Amino acid sequence: MKIESIERIWVDMPLKEVPWRNMVREIPHWSLFELCKVTLTGGVVGVGETMPYYTWGDVTDAAVDRALGQHPAAVMWDDSLGAGLQMALFDAVGKSLDAPVWSLLGQKVRSHANVGWWAIDMPVEDWISECSEAVENGYTTFKTKARPWFDLEDQVARLSEAVPSYFRLDMDFNDFGLDPTIVRPLCKRLERFEKVAIWESPIAQEDVEGNRALRHHLSVPIAQHIDRPAFETQIRRDICDGFVMEGGVSNALSRGRTCAEFNKPFWLQWVGSNLAATYCLHIQAALSHARWPAIHCNHMYADQFVEEPWVVSNGLGEIPSTPGIGVTVNWDTVEKYRVEAQEKPYPYPGLLLRLDWPSGTKSWFTHAQQLWDAFGDGDLPAFVPGVHLTRVDDDGSEQWRSLYEQATIGPVHQS
Repeated sequence: MKIESIERIWVDMPLKEVPWRNMVREIPHWSLFELCKVTLTGGVVGVGETMPYYTWGDVTDAAVDRALGQHPAAVMWDDSLGAGLQMALFDAVGKSLDAPVWSLLGQKVRSHANVGWWAIDMPVEDWISECSEAVENGYTTFKTKARPWFDLEDQVARLSEAVPSYFRLDMDFNDFGLDPTIVRPLCKRLERFEKVAIWESPIAQEDVEGNRALRHHLSVPIAQHIDRPAFETQIRRDICDGFVMEGGVSNALSRGRTCAEFNKPFWLQWVGSNLAATYCLHIQAALSHARWPAIHCNHMYADQFVEEPWVVSNGLGEIPSTPGIGVTVNWDTVEKYRVEAQEKPYPYPGLLLRLDWPSGTKSWFTHAQQLWDAFGDGDLPAFVPGVHLTRVDDDGSEQWRSLYEQATIGPVHQS
């Protein structure tokens, strides 16, 4: 049994309306996928996927050349092959052995795995809409972004009122809390909302002592991305309560065993379509401390190229028992959305954003990186009550065109 061929196919999968109108300012490239179709001698086909402008590892021409002609089981543990190729190899080997992927990874520790709904930062009305859809689809947790260009306290208060009593909220700061003097009092105030369950990266993860101090002051657990700072430092200095884990299968198993030794829970962040989400369930099945809700983001897409429905009940997805990943790819759907490989579509053209401050000042931007830089560098005040970000559509006026051209060069501030 050898790897006979590897075909790579790009597709552009449409997103639903609410995610798209918010993600367009920062991650419009999340619609792009590269599928890897691996065919073995004997005809078995395995399929994996990569999000070329997000996933932990791209599939390169060199990786394809290195894998061709090899026995799939001899190379599938190599994380450097990239996300889609490694996924396709595990799928193919599982199908060849008539075994589910989880059985190739180790002992099965659960029959169902926690999964969570995800959304980017949005106006609270859109958050409420997303959570309503999450509840309808059997989810019990919502992971989203805590951003200084929205009134976070007002958002959390209104969202908490809108969701059921059992529903939980995980807030990802991506370091935007900047330092403990900013984020500590903010988080203490937000902890009065009992539905807040996890803080992710409230300040820079490399601030070891700052994070240790935050853990002593806050009651809500703190999560960090593994390996920033070094994983050994995170573990030995005990600077967080649990982790966010990405990367290949070998990395996941290695890091997962260490987390088990130190009794640290984590969630897997395997973003993509229903194909990647189902693959992630297999990995969750083999890792004892994959206890926090995994983030797949597969619910964002308006269509899927996997035929089997994605089913969540009480916040749990059932671990598949069928061979390989356990899904069927609809190649007609793949062809429907097939595109040529393309450059990252960022910044998205024609986008104008207005930040309204309670003082009456207005700031203008054309993409989210400008916001990240301005707030991340401390050039703008963080988490001001009453602040609000709005997208301003092109009305054809000279004023809009002038502001857009100025903001393309850099942020514009008007008193």
